Amino acid sequence: MEHRSPAEERSEQAPGVTSVVPMPRKRGVPAAVVVSIVCYGLVGVASVLFVLAGAGVGEFPANPYLRVAGYCGLFLVLTTGPIAWALISARGSAKDEGLRRSVDRLTEAVRRLDESAGLSDDARRVLNRRAERELLCRAIEEDIQNQAWDAAIVLCTELADRFGYRADAEEFRARIELARTEVIERRVADAIARLDGLIVQRRWDVAFQESARIQRLYPESPRVDNLRARVIQARDVFKEDLERRFLEAAKGERVEEAMTLLKELDQYLTPVEGQAFQEVARGVVTKARENLGAQFKIAVQNRDWRSAILVGRRITQEFPNTRMAAEVRQMWDGILSKANASAQHQTATAGVQSPAAAAPMFGGERVN
Repeated sequence: MEHRSPAEERSEQAPGVTSVVPMPRKRGVPAAVVVSIVCYGLVGVASVLFVLAGAGVGEFPANPYLRVAGYCGLFLVLTTGPIAWALISARGSAKDEGLRRSVDRLTEAVRRLDESAGLSDDARRVLNRRAERELLCRAIEEDIQNQAWDAAIVLCTELADRFGYRADAEEFRARIELARTEVIERRVADAIARLDGLIVQRRWDVAFQESARIQRLYPESPRVDNLRARVIQARDVFKEDLERRFLEAAKGERVEEAMTLLKELDQYLTPVEGQAFQEVARGVVTKARENLGAQFKIAVQNRDWRSAILVGRRITQEFPNTRMAAEVRQMWDGILSKANASAQHQTATAGVQSPAAAAPMFGGERVN
């Protein structure tokens, strides 16, 4: 019976694969074999010559050392020669075996390619369903890591409807929802923390805009439903605190504190709400104006022109339409002149010769 290799048998069984009869080709002698034969032959001949020369053959004098060297050479040739030949033969056999395995694998790949080429798309999908399933699962994992939730859901639908792995698809959907919920909740918490910072800074207009933006970005989160009411409540609480502090300051006749609180409270009160504080506010304003007028008169009497300028500026800015403000404006040029003269006198007394230091402190200032 004719012996055939496994590669030839598979090529005959594979449909559509044309069997190729390999042409015999001449194989040359390996270079390692030639080099080994030449080397060992030269060493063997030289060893024989050393033995003959050491034994006194021919005209050579007898030399036992030369003969021993020849025997050693022959011993090495006889012992290492078979080992070298065995190694060279084994190396050639390994190369042949590797080449035969490579040919077998190539033949198998060609057979599979030929078989798949004749199949329909559905049949190929059935054959490759495991590889495609693994590819889909890896793609879903990557989308989860990249937080591409919508793309991952689409791939889950493909995994369930096209390949029938509904259990795996539902498991992936649960993981996607959990990961998306965690990320969204973390972002919502950060956004609410920024909103609380705006509330603490009392930037109410910006806080209202931020609450609306958060509700637009995360409409599915239940934590964003009452953000606008949260800002309104914080604003109302702050307004009530201002009202309480203003009334306490007015009652305790702390005029400066009451005036400061009144200016801030004015930004929060509507005209209707302001009527409830009208009488108290009028009393605070009257006392504040009288106090400023008294301070101004005392500063002028004491020739404290610097304090007179500071108090006079407050009177004209805070009560511009009063008789007191008109009186301050009438005296203003004289106060500035006296303040500049006093500053020059103090500079000269201190011995400052610098032109910049001797310049008037309040020169050119006017209050309209």
